[in-house]
Amino acid sequence: MKKKARKQIGFSNRVFHIFNTLFWIVVMLIILYPLYLVCIASVSDPDAIVRGEVIFHPVDFSLIGYESVFKYKELWSSYGNSLFYTFASVVISILVTLAAAYALSRPKFAGKGFLNFFFVFTMFFNGGLIPTFLVMKNIGLYNTRAIIILMGCVSVWNLMVARTYIQTNIPGELYEAAMLDGATHFQYFSRVVLPLSKTIIAVLAVYYGVSKWNDYFNGLVYLRDRNLLPLQTVLREILATLQVDKSGDYMMSMADSSASMQEAMRIANVSKYCIIVVATGPVVILYALMQKYFEKGVMIGSLKG
Repeated sequence: MKKKARKQIGFSNRVFHIFNTLFWIVVMLIILYPLYLVCIASVSDPDAIVRGEVIFHPVDFSLIGYESVFKYKELWSSYGNSLFYTFASVVISILVTLAAAYALSRPKFAGKGFLNFFFVFTMFFNGGLIPTFLVMKNIGLYNTRAIIILMGCVSVWNLMVARTYIQTNIPGELYEAAMLDGATHFQYFSRVVLPLSKTIIAVLAVYYGVSKWNDYFNGLVYLRDRNLLPLQTVLREILATLQVDKSGDYMMSMADSSASMQEAMRIANVSKYCIIVVATGPVVILYALMQKYFEKGVMIGSLKG
């Protein structure tokens, strides 16, 4: 009887593992196929895309979409702008977030309860677009690189995750030992907290980096100098424009003035896939570099402290 029961349990486990594996394979395909489709469509002939022939592999390999996108100088300058904005914003955001998280993690920090409430309150209520615009203009940040870097440089959610990480993963005995040795809060933060927070730093870098890289609204509202525009704002114009407008410097256009509108729409149809590849490339690379820290940091930082 025992052997029969064991065989039944073993068979049930095998069936479960088979169906579980098949289920997650299907989920993986559902997630990855849209990205794969975008990649193969970006190097396929525009007419094949319109006919719906691009399903599993590129059809009539063509780089005409990438040629139409990369020939614009403003695209390259906006790419550099976004790289600068993202890097500078991530560095500042991580430092400010961890500094605030460290302060809120201290049990004896006066006013901690009020500050926690204050931060959480801003997750649900804000001053609105027009008041924020007027404030930024009055303090001299309008139409500067600083406004793109500083706007949204601290996420309350990320702050709470970082605070929980410090509370649960850095022993209080280290703080007591450092204080007995005469260390200041800044010394303890810079020499103990930061070196022990590599995992959560990687998580914050991914969160802040993806958010800043995908941000187009702030560039649309707060920048009028086209030399300062981030990539996403320029790509939005590329998607929204089909014809040449030299006076307005619109991006998506047909350089040949004799080209027909039909040809312009033909190129635009494949260019949108190329734009997606161009926009998501750095994000995919960033996640690949941080992936080994990402899962651990999210799980540890999300635990209740």
